[in-house]
Amino acid sequence: MTPRDDGRPDQPAVVLRDLGKRFGAFAAVDRLSLTVGRGEIFGFLGPNGAGKSTTIRMLCGLLAPSAGGGSVAGFDIAAEPERIKERIGYMSQKFSLYEDLTVEENIDFYAGIYRLPAARREARKQWVLAMAGLEGRRTALTATLSGGWKQRLALGCAILHEPPIIFLDEPTAGVDPLSRRSFWALIYQLADAGVTVFVTTHYMDEAEYCDRLGLIYRGELIALGTPEALKGAMREDLVEISCDQPQAALAIVEALPGVHHAALFGRGLHVVAADAGTAIPVLAAALARAGLRSGPPERIVPSLEDVFVSLIEARDRQTAPQAEVVR
Repeated sequence: MTPRDDGRPDQPAVVLRDLGKRFGAFAAVDRLSLTVGRGEIFGFLGPNGAGKSTTIRMLCGLLAPSAGGGSVAGFDIAAEPERIKERIGYMSQKFSLYEDLTVEENIDFYAGIYRLPAARREARKQWVLAMAGLEGRRTALTATLSGGWKQRLALGCAILHEPPIIFLDEPTAGVDPLSRRSFWALIYQLADAGVTVFVTTHYMDEAEYCDRLGLIYRGELIALGTPEALKGAMREDLVEISCDQPQAALAIVEALPGVHHAALFGRGLHVVAADAGTAIPVLAAALARAGLRSGPPERIVPSLEDVFVSLIEARDRQTAPQAEVVR
């Protein structure tokens, strides 16, 4: 697929400038600023309710910002939303499909929405059917498709008009690991063709596939960088403990001095500490006193999941005193 209209190619694909959205007294998005380059796969991560979907809806021209601004394909999100809609594809968490329509009827519907010229419609329909592996199921009701097939069909419908920028809002939620991997192969193909991909996900393994990542928490951007840079910037040390009773060990470890955060991880624990050299003997001694059998604690390289948990915990520690003052 080759994107057919880059809008204003001398400008970045996406720009946010102190972007904000309030619903009454609640700040869903609070002063977000970032830039996404053309052809980049940008991952937008955060827990549920962090403001990811609200941000995407503002960028797609579906929701007016309360403060700040931004641009997509060089067009202002507040003043030129219709120009933006012509140049983007948007795939929501619900796959954006009509389940009471057939596969072919969904494709035809979106071809009409995007005003595809009659000369292009059939070729684009055939491309979507082939990409989704649905050539033999064009008359099947969409409701009868598996999650993986719905996912690929929804992507095909979102990019029928070959937009230069696509927004994918948790597109792999609820599908099996094989379908997720196949879907990311398609994302790479789009990026290789010059398409900018702005994707939200809560799967940390998927975050590793992105060129850059932004972590949003409680409406604020608290980290921005490549996966490697974010992992390398973790100031605290990470210690792994294998233990036969991890739940009991967790209660002991969390109360120890120097431990900032601990969490269950597989059959053991991941412990975030100020200094691994100091923490390791303290951890080993505490577990031994409790009579818990464990392997020797060891410092490990953090995963993105560890990094993001650490960042969120650090932000909570930073804002907790302020919250207590307000109360």
